Amino acid sequence: MTEPELSAGVLELSAGVVEYEDTGGDGPVLVLLHGVAMDGSLWRHVVADLRAGHRCIVPTLPLGGHRRPMRPDADLSVLGVARLVAEFLEALDLTDVTLVMNDWGGAQALVADGRDQRIGKLVITSCEAFDNFPPGLPGNNLHTSARLPGGLRTAFTPLRRLPMRRLPMTWGGMTRRSVPDEVMDGWFRPLWTSKEIRRDLRKYVLGVPPKDELLRWAEALRTLDRPAPVAWAAEDRAMPPEHGRRPAELLPRRGEAPATT
Repeated sequence: MTEPELSAGVLELSAGVVEYEDTGGDGPVLVLLHGVAMDGSLWRHVVADLRAGHRCIVPTLPLGGHRRPMRPDADLSVLGVARLVAEFLEALDLTDVTLVMNDWGGAQALVADGRDQRIGKLVITSCEAFDNFPPGLPGNNLHTSARLPGGLRTAFTPLRRLPMRRLPMTWGGMTRRSVPDEVMDGWFRPLWTSKEIRRDLRKYVLGVPPKDELLRWAEALRTLDRPAPVAWAAEDRAMPPEHGRRPAELLPRRGEAPATT
């Protein structure tokens, strides 16, 4: 089988321009979602492994690693970004999608919000869940920074220094393997250079709903009538393994856990 080429695309959506990469092809459709202050390169190894038999689509969400600022009036709350994902699927006319979320857990809101019709399978890997938004110590620090004038610029400037990236209170507690410096440079550069990108991230971080609403989203997973396998990192510090077991218990049809590498 000839391996499909990876092509770049852009979509003009209600919040602004969303960039994405698409392997094309006729295989089952996988849409892979990344987390805060990252971009689609998070999935580079997964795409390399799966692209021969799947159509892999990787959007860059407006979570700080995006290069094109959203419109000033865009709703970039957790629910707003989740709705943007639904709009993205609709704009590409994707159906029976396997939607994979990692780190960012907002896609759970699609079920509670009644916008999950295009999803054939929801794969939940280590991510924000229940009231752990933003997750763990790094998330708490990010939320504190976002509340202060100039706080996000102050928070991300030290990450120009390579050792700072590997501290437990930054990105060091979220991976067992070092992420290449050039990849992390790509994640953080928009936040270093653009006040509009920092504005977008601030909207997201401060747009987390109250705890009772977050728990309502989680409870709504009980109504999902499609496969929803859960795979969680046993040593995750920011997103504890207990948060993987709990949604697995909520989901009526968990399916088989996806393979890990």
